[in-house]
Amino acid sequence: MSTGGANSIAKKRVAVLISGRGSNMAALIEAAKASDYPAEIALVLSNRPDAAGLVRARQADIATAIIDHTPFGKDREAFERALDAQLRAHRIDLVCLAGFMRRLTPWLVTQWRGRILNIHPSLLPQFKGLDTHRRAIAAGVTEHGATVHFVVAELDAGPIVAQERVAVRDGDTEETLAARVLEVEHRLYPQALRAAAEGRARVDCSGTTTAGGT
Repeated sequence: MSTGGANSIAKKRVAVLISGRGSNMAALIEAAKASDYPAEIALVLSNRPDAAGLVRARQADIATAIIDHTPFGKDREAFERALDAQLRAHRIDLVCLAGFMRRLTPWLVTQWRGRILNIHPSLLPQFKGLDTHRRAIAAGVTEHGATVHFVVAELDAGPIVAQERVAVRDGDTEETLAARVLEVEHRLYPQALRAAAEGRARVDCSGTTTAGGT
């Protein structure tokens, strides 16, 4: 990764947390290849040893780590302390959740306050949680979409960094709507990470401050 000239600013070191195929991870890796992108993907970490995204990360010559949550049982904080140790060992500045299917405890959120981003497949605050596309169609909304937000202890409730809308079409199924939203996610997440890495999107004592967002 090029460091640029003498006056260049060091790129933020980013960890991407995944549990599966890592399609948003791949979009972030691709965006970070640009010489002017303000972040580098320094680590991909999964709680599942068989996550397909680990293979994609290794193919891109990115360091990977596995912290299987199952041996920790119900002790979520113990799992997160092991995760936190890996992040610190890799000198991580920002964390991106990309299909990481573990709800974070207040302990980890506090440790990394204002430094964890998540992408959610809805226009928050609508449709927090799971099955967003099915619920959007059932509710009869005409617009759906994706949101990147800072993570707080409350599920899908953190300050919003960026959103993009997708029209819900007549005859849409959960699958067709999901496919169009995923296309938006792959574009939106790199934009939001850029804003966070450049300091244009940040959390302060009053919530979030953004500039030049989507």
